[in-house]
Amino acid sequence: MKAVIQRVTQASVTIDDIVTSEIKQGLLVLLGVTNHDTQEDIEWLTNKIIGMRIFNDSNGAMNLSIEAVDGDILVISQFTLMASTKKGNRPSFIEAARPEKAIPMYESFVNTLSRKRNKTTYTGTFGADMKVQLLNDGPVTIVIDTLNRI
Repeated sequence: MKAVIQRVTQASVTIDDIVTSEIKQGLLVLLGVTNHDTQEDIEWLTNKIIGMRIFNDSNGAMNLSIEAVDGDILVISQFTLMASTKKGNRPSFIEAARPEKAIPMYESFVNTLSRKRNKTTYTGTFGADMKVQLLNDGPVTIVIDTLNRI
């Protein structure tokens, strides 16, 4: 499982010219699911995201978590994060989970975030053609791969 986490002052997702989700201060999480991801990966990654201290304190130092600033989270499924670019110029997505695995994993990830935070996690629509807009704050962008946790 791979996540690109961006600290934002605002973010939204539009589908068919309709804004379906939007947040103010918080995190935009682009999430890619692989064939070998498990619930254990979801638990680890959600804990990491919730606990990450990437928001500024009163001294301007990144010391505060999403919880400390009471920020929102918008999660967007993005299988292209699993692209392999080792050969040629056309990316291979062989490591990306097929929808029958990816959809339940994505939904579990969103539900786990919501449960752990006792707060709504906003989403796009899995598999839809989405237009994602964001105002990256900092900019702060962090990539986390559950394969690199040990």
